[in-house]
Amino acid sequence: MKRFLIKMLGTYLFAILITAGAGAYAQIAKNEAAQSPWGPDDEIGTLNMMDDASRLDILKQIASGRVYDLSVDMFIGMPTCCDAFGDQGYEMWMTHTPERGEDGNLVSHSGEAVSMYTHTGTHIDALNHFGLHGEIWNKVHANDALDTRGWKKTGVDKQPPIIARGVLIDVARAKNVERLPDSYSITASDLQEALQKQGTIITAGDVVLIRTGLMTLWPDAQKYSLFTQAGLSLEAAQWLAEEQKVMVIGADNFGVEAFPSKDPKNFAPVHSYLLAEKGVSLIEVLWLEDLAKDQVYDFMFIASPLKMRGATASPIRPLAIPIQQSSNQ
Repeated sequence: MKRFLIKMLGTYLFAILITAGAGAYAQIAKNEAAQSPWGPDDEIGTLNMMDDASRLDILKQIASGRVYDLSVDMFIGMPTCCDAFGDQGYEMWMTHTPERGEDGNLVSHSGEAVSMYTHTGTHIDALNHFGLHGEIWNKVHANDALDTRGWKKTGVDKQPPIIARGVLIDVARAKNVERLPDSYSITASDLQEALQKQGTIITAGDVVLIRTGLMTLWPDAQKYSLFTQAGLSLEAAQWLAEEQKVMVIGADNFGVEAFPSKDPKNFAPVHSYLLAEKGVSLIEVLWLEDLAKDQVYDFMFIASPLKMRGATASPIRPLAIPIQQSSNQ
C-alpha cells in the first residue's frame, strides 16, 4: 500500500510539473506574429538596433589582430539538420574540369555547382523562416507575400551586414562538462551563472552566442543531431530577448533551442517566439571551440548573409575579433 501511495504521489507531482510547464509556455509566447515597433515596412526586426554609430563604436574597441573563424567547413556528407524532413544535404559537383596539357593547351580552368538546403552549415535564419497562424514577423501573411519562388518580405537579402559586439556564453564550461547532456534545456539561471563565472556582461544590441559543447561531436553526422541537441529553453530565450534586449542569438547546435520540444503544439517554440514574435534573427551551427579554448568572451562580431532574394536563410562565415575589456568587467 505504501509503494502504491508513493507511486500515485509521484504521478500527481509529475502531472503538476507538466501542467506548470505548459502554463509557462503560454505566458511567455503569445503565439501570434508581432507588429514591428520599427514600423509597417520593417523586414529586419532587431537588426534595426544597429546603426553607423554602433558599428563605429565597436570598431574602435578592437584590441587584437587575431581573427577567430566561427564557421564550419562545408563538404559532401557533412551533418545536416533536416534530411529527416526531406531537405537536401550539401552536394557539389564539377561542371568544368581542367585540361591536363596533353593537347598542348595553354589555359585550363575548373568550375563547380553546389546544391543544398539554405539552412546548411553555419547560417543565419531570416525572419520569414518561422511564423504563427500563417503570419510572419510584422503581421505579414503568407497569402500576401509568398509564392513558389520565395517570400516577398523579410527575406535574408534584406538583412544588413552585422558588425556589433559579440558575447560568448560558455554554458558547458560553466557546468564543467565537455558538452551538455542530450536535450538539456538551458535556463536563464544557467546563462546568468555562466556570465558571472566568466565575468562578462550583456548590453543591449549584442550578438549573443551560446556554447553547448555540441561541436565536440562535429563532424560525426550520427552524433551531431538535431533531435537530441541541448539548447535554449523558451524561458532563457525570453530573458535574452526581452530583459537583455540582445540583437541576435546564435549557438553551436543545429537549432539554437533544445530538442525535442516540450510543447506538444509547437515543435520549435523558441524559433517561432524569437523570429515571429520578437524579430530576433538566429545563427546556427557556429564553431565556438577556439573562442572557448582561449576564453575570449567578448569581441567584435562580423557576418553578412548572401543576398538571396526571399530566402529564409543564408550561409555565412562569421568572424570574431577580440576587443578591449571594459572597466566594469
